Amino acid sequence: MASRSSEKSAAFTGFIPEFRSFATDAIHVGQEPEQWSSMAVVPPISLSTTFKQYGPGKHAGFEYSRSGNPTRNCLEKAVAALDGAKYCVALASGLAATLTITHMLKSGDGIVCMNDVYGGTNRYFRRVAAEIGYEVSFADCTKLEVLKAALKPNTKMLWIETPTNPTMKVVDIQACSDMAHEYSKDIIVVVDNTFMSSYFQRPLALGADICMYSATKYMNGHSDVVMGLISVSREDIYEQLKFLQNALGAVPSPFDCYMCNRGLKTLHLRMKQHFKNALSVAQFLEGDPRVDKVIFPGLPSHPQHELMKKQCTGCPGMITFYIKGKLEHATAFLNNLKLFALAESLGGYESLAEHPAIMTHASVPENERMELGISDTLIRLSVGLEDEEDIIADLDQALSAAHPKK
Repeated sequence: MASRSSEKSAAFTGFIPEFRSFATDAIHVGQEPEQWSSMAVVPPISLSTTFKQYGPGKHAGFEYSRSGNPTRNCLEKAVAALDGAKYCVALASGLAATLTITHMLKSGDGIVCMNDVYGGTNRYFRRVAAEIGYEVSFADCTKLEVLKAALKPNTKMLWIETPTNPTMKVVDIQACSDMAHEYSKDIIVVVDNTFMSSYFQRPLALGADICMYSATKYMNGHSDVVMGLISVSREDIYEQLKFLQNALGAVPSPFDCYMCNRGLKTLHLRMKQHFKNALSVAQFLEGDPRVDKVIFPGLPSHPQHELMKKQCTGCPGMITFYIKGKLEHATAFLNNLKLFALAESLGGYESLAEHPAIMTHASVPENERMELGISDTLIRLSVGLEDEEDIIADLDQALSAAHPKK
């Protein structure tokens, strides 16, 4: 299943081995030139919305581009291979993937969601899904006793995000999946793998039924595509999702599929550098007196550091930290960044910084934000691929601007 690289960076020490042939699969699976009469090495962008049939109901595998598209097929095959899955379904966004997965359930079914998740996921479950008949509850899935208490006879889905957004809690995928499936074989366990990418974590190998992404982030990696991905190995779930992909119609464009497919080719290289840069940044911040606390699963100080090493091959470029002071200090820090862009999203080659309480998680009720630790001094970084020294120098000068020497 996996093999350890002969030259493994010190940053990766103690994590599970790299997944075998990951780079080879990213570059070759679904990309076979023989599938095109032109023998093109790079899959072409198929923009046609419809496809000529040999006779009524007799076609070459494609009828209408919402139902299936050659460029999308290439992407879905590649992603399935990288997730160690049998199938993949591509959608128009991460939230479109969330919507499509949730439509597998019926009104009255229960959903248990990790309490610390992407703000858009929280908003969808709380303000949309709950309003159309789903029974949604939020639970801290890092505590198995809390998860056990949250499961009910009508629970049909467990939604996990790990590490969580934005407080970087790590959830034991295997333990949660085992508990849910033992409680009921009808519970579908979904893991939002957006922060990790398929390079660092394979939820399906840890007992989950569905692995999903906002591919807008690391999987594409260039901040120029909005897309969602769902990987599964169970054929019954795949058939439902494939039907919903067509019936709901939230499909990505062929051009976006081409772009994301291209992004996958450097995923292994990008993620290694994201980890290397993020670890250096986390170590810098942890030793800085202007910082109260750093939350990065790659640091031994993280409370679930050992769990992270047990279920992942490494860590992404996501760091959360609490700056000393108040909202004014966090604002001054963010306003004075030069290399980091003050922007939402994450996982691109460029470094980004944001204020979760005001930006990505503003839709989460204030009392819940406080309970989760999403305070006015919490800052989330997406550490990019710039030179390590330049990244740290920018953070240092912004911290100095927020905390000038008297």
